Amino acid sequence: MARIFITGSTDGLGSMAARLLADGGHEVMLHARTAERADEARAALPANDGVAIGDVSSLEEMRSVAEQAADSGPFDAVIHNVGLGFQATERISTVDGLAQTFAVNVLAPYVITASMPQPSRLIYLSSKLHRRGEFDLDDPQWTRRPWDGNQAYADSKLLDVMLAFGIARRWPDVLVNSVEPGWVPTKLGGADASDDLEAGPVTQAWLAVSNDPAATVTGQHFFHQELADVHPEVRSVEKQDALLDYCARLADVKLA
Repeated sequence: MARIFITGSTDGLGSMAARLLADGGHEVMLHARTAERADEARAALPANDGVAIGDVSSLEEMRSVAEQAADSGPFDAVIHNVGLGFQATERISTVDGLAQTFAVNVLAPYVITASMPQPSRLIYLSSKLHRRGEFDLDDPQWTRRPWDGNQAYADSKLLDVMLAFGIARRWPDVLVNSVEPGWVPTKLGGADASDDLEAGPVTQAWLAVSNDPAATVTGQHFFHQELADVHPEVRSVEKQDALLDYCARLADVKLA
């Protein structure tokens, strides 16, 4: 039996992964944005091992979620599932003045990772759209460029894979990987999504607990339990370090 913490697990793929793991006999701690959502998550999965509460668009609440999880730990695995979809019409600013897409999709996984004790395994949710992303640390918060919600989302998913690969390199004793679950019909994916919803949570759950040699690897990117191609910039050590250093400066928390 393993203990797993899953961010963004009140609905969609996070909730599905939590149920899959709980049904397999594992202990799963959930994460909800609000107390109301936490109550809904507890009701949906009575076998939960607690719920961390916090809106991870805020730096203060990112740290709070990490503290709540750390107090409940240790964990064998953490699945960084939390994420926002496209914000097509305008840039939304967080309480910290950051682009909300970047804050939730990139900075929150970094802060929670850096603020918790190291688990044995880390899994970061990305997207096949990461291949359309652009690595741009000149204006990652879209304060100078005209807002492009599609590009901002693709960029954030590229940075998620780079987080995974960079952390895998810095933490060689932890199995760190990223996953693209496919375009599935969740609230984030939308009703027109064409990929298999039931297959969507399987790979991240498998990476969290399986002893299959194919799952006990690090610094890899997966789609449906198979290795998948990544954007060519993902493997740049210089760019991985630039991203990790940028996140550390924004959040004032360094990766151990």
